[in-house]
Amino acid sequence: MTLRVLALNPFHTGSHEAFLEGWIRHSRHRFTLMTLPGRHWKWRMRHAAVTFARRLHEQPGEWDAVFATDMLNLAEFRGLAPAAVARRPTALYLHENQFTYPVRRNEERDLHFGVTNVVSAVAADAVWFNSGFHRDEFLAAAAETLARLPDESFGEELATLPARSDVLSPGVELDGLPPRAVERSPGPLRVLWVSRWEHDKDPETFFAALRVLVREGVPFELRVLGESYSEQPECFAAARGEFAGAVREWGFLPSRADYRRCLNASDVVVSTARHEFFGIGVVEAVAAGCRPLVPRSLAYPEVLGDADDWFHDDTPAGLAERLKVLASEPAHCAAGVEKLSTKLRGEHGWPSAAARLDDAIAEMVESCGESA
Repeated sequence: MTLRVLALNPFHTGSHEAFLEGWIRHSRHRFTLMTLPGRHWKWRMRHAAVTFARRLHEQPGEWDAVFATDMLNLAEFRGLAPAAVARRPTALYLHENQFTYPVRRNEERDLHFGVTNVVSAVAADAVWFNSGFHRDEFLAAAAETLARLPDESFGEELATLPARSDVLSPGVELDGLPPRAVERSPGPLRVLWVSRWEHDKDPETFFAALRVLVREGVPFELRVLGESYSEQPECFAAARGEFAGAVREWGFLPSRADYRRCLNASDVVVSTARHEFFGIGVVEAVAAGCRPLVPRSLAYPEVLGDADDWFHDDTPAGLAERLKVLASEPAHCAAGVEKLSTKLRGEHGWPSAAARLDDAIAEMVESCGESA
């Protein structure tokens, strides 16, 4: 069955954009994509429902299903949209949520945005998460927060969410990223960072570990990629000068070809994240043949498997020790990576991921038809 899907993405950038574009390219369904630029996220959550509803009144169409991401207040949208759209079976995809997504250090969390996520989930026919870790964390945080409401809590509605929730991980774009030999070539250890340049990725621990390597005379090459914003941790500017002799690439690479080249040129991808609901950058790097070295927490054990070799202990000294071993033993650096890379390609390559998403939205439509 081929469906006509209206996809609504109020924050069309980064992983949100990559997810939808990847699914559309590999889907058997036909999509109409309606987006807003990926900036001013709070404002997007406030106005996107009104803006999208207005557009649909001005440019009506016919669809079998609606897909929306977590920056949309779905309840408001279904109340404002043309009736023919509002009645369509609707899936909500949570890339992140505003109960547990880290706030900037100088900000206080506005719980109203998290409540918006809950109300959107209640208004959806199906709720999809990018990992089981994210689903469990969201449901627990929502229950804890709503229990503190002064009156009229909607715990009854929250209790319906587990039965309507599913885990559907995003895909990894493998075009132009062929498998490669993972045995490390001679020379310094080639270290890769692909996380966003924000405090929740804990770059301070990463750079502190590299300082240990410098003090102990362990040579390495450094490629620091990832998205950055107008406000970013000060440690990045300092580290660029401090490790200038080791830097081979620095900053966001808009060219997909250049990004893949850096993945293929690296030995080990490091994450020191304190928050990660899936870790698509790490998955891409491992699919390209890099060895992961990440915290044994968050979504990482679920996505990568629980082998000891992939994890560090979240301290600069512990991370540095793992990097020293990899630098001194090239064979150890490559051990097990090819098997893991093959596994991730099979599970998270877009052909497999799109097929799961296609089936899930078709099953939602069928289920809603039966219950109508």
